[in-house]
Amino acid sequence: MSTKKMVWAVMGLAIILAACAPAATAVPAPVPTTPPIVITSAPVMVPAPTATTSYMDTLAAACKKEGSITLIADPPDWANYGTLMQTFGSRYGVSVNDLNPNGSSAEELAAIKANEGNTGPQAPDEVDVGYANGPLGKSEGLFAPYKVAHFDQIPIKDPDGYWYQDYYGVMSFEVNTKVVKDVPQDWSDLLKPEYKGMVALAGDPKGSNQGYMGVAAAALGNGGSLDNPQPGLDFFAKLNKAGNFVPVVARAASVGQGETPIVIRWDYLSLADRDTLAGNPPITTVIPKSGTLAGPYVMAVSAYAPHPNCAKLWMEFLYSDEGQIDWLRGYVHPARFDALVASGAVPADVLSSLPSAAAYSVTKIPTLDQVTNIQKVVTGGWDSTVGATVK
Repeated sequence: MSTKKMVWAVMGLAIILAACAPAATAVPAPVPTTPPIVITSAPVMVPAPTATTSYMDTLAAACKKEGSITLIADPPDWANYGTLMQTFGSRYGVSVNDLNPNGSSAEELAAIKANEGNTGPQAPDEVDVGYANGPLGKSEGLFAPYKVAHFDQIPIKDPDGYWYQDYYGVMSFEVNTKVVKDVPQDWSDLLKPEYKGMVALAGDPKGSNQGYMGVAAAALGNGGSLDNPQPGLDFFAKLNKAGNFVPVVARAASVGQGETPIVIRWDYLSLADRDTLAGNPPITTVIPKSGTLAGPYVMAVSAYAPHPNCAKLWMEFLYSDEGQIDWLRGYVHPARFDALVASGAVPADVLSSLPSAAAYSVTKIPTLDQVTNIQKVVTGGWDSTVGATVK
């Protein structure tokens, strides 16, 4: 096993142990979405497998009869979803409809609520949301339980299968080095006058998981903790007062055009932007030296899914070795990462594409209670503390 491979395997194990511990611990191409689809038949339930057909064959046949799957908030350039959607649609002969690709976790849950009993194309079949939204969605009756074949290898999950971890990322600085010559290395650097009008978040901190987790990450480098995200709000108030904060939701295009040349973003999205922009302009990804956090996302099947069989088949596909490795190709760490490394299933070129583990030594993973508190404090205190409308 190569040194890099061993480092990532150890790091993955440390992160899973941290996620299960009562307190946070340190741890070391695009495709177009299909147009809306009109569903004219009632959802088809999975028939029982016969003696000559497997469960997956039966599920695939039932999904093909449904004809389509409706996803939500899965941008093609996020976590390699473009490749995953294209592969799934082609392999199983169904249309893949992606609603509101740049939507937030809050908007995903709202879409389920708004479409109870609706079998039309505006009703999502499943969601990929921030950690805290898993238990929230379950408590509101928005999810249907379903356990994929590799359920036992998923470290963070609802025991009954209402939601479970799909992947995690680490909060970083994405920097356009054509515009920014002196690349910031830590949170305090972002307050320098030379970065006036340059720093942005990649999501609205009042509704986006990426947005409020970015604020919480800033707290770790400014005297706060995973239990106390308030210093993160105070930091953004200073950033805004200094004129360095740009109140827009940053995208790859705004980074490339220099509108938001420094973005507080998940590392896998920064690395994906680096590949997409292909040196025009050059992008570098920085892990803040004084501290940052990792953020798990979770998946769930909608309780009102118009295409329940396709939703289950999509989940099985994503948690298969193939799906997990395709997520890894998008620079996220999939839920089954440790199991894949241990079995030798991850190609060497994929492992070598990951950043060095050394930079991640300051990273912490919050517990579910901490994420819930972070969401409450940041979303509730943004307006009164920072006062900038991000849109």
